[in-house]
Amino acid sequence: MFIAYAVVATLLALAISASAFLTFTRNPQVIENMTKLGVPDSWLPWLGTAKAAGATGLLVGLVVAPLGIAAAIGVALYFVGAVITHVRAKDYEMAPAVVLTLIAVAAAVLRVASA
Repeated sequence: MFIAYAVVATLLALAISASAFLTFTRNPQVIENMTKLGVPDSWLPWLGTAKAAGATGLLVGLVVAPLGIAAAIGVALYFVGAVITHVRAKDYEMAPAVVLTLIAVAAAVLRVASA
């Protein structure tokens, strides 16, 4: 189970690290999507920081199991919030948020099973 967690956590950390980078650098596509969803511009640094912290926690969770579990749960909750934001804005292009939520849940389950 640990190897499965390591693979899932590493890939998820890479994906959300890239997303954090695009958020921090104010990528025009990210800004356009956030504006469309009604997310205030002032939230972008906080959202990028949350993603970066989640990615870091997932990787540190390879060594410290409780941190990996907490990070995976935190990332799952972050993306549940993203799905809710899409639904509230009546924007149903939310497949990436749903997929990342499910991957984060899988990471949490795998880390618990391997601890």
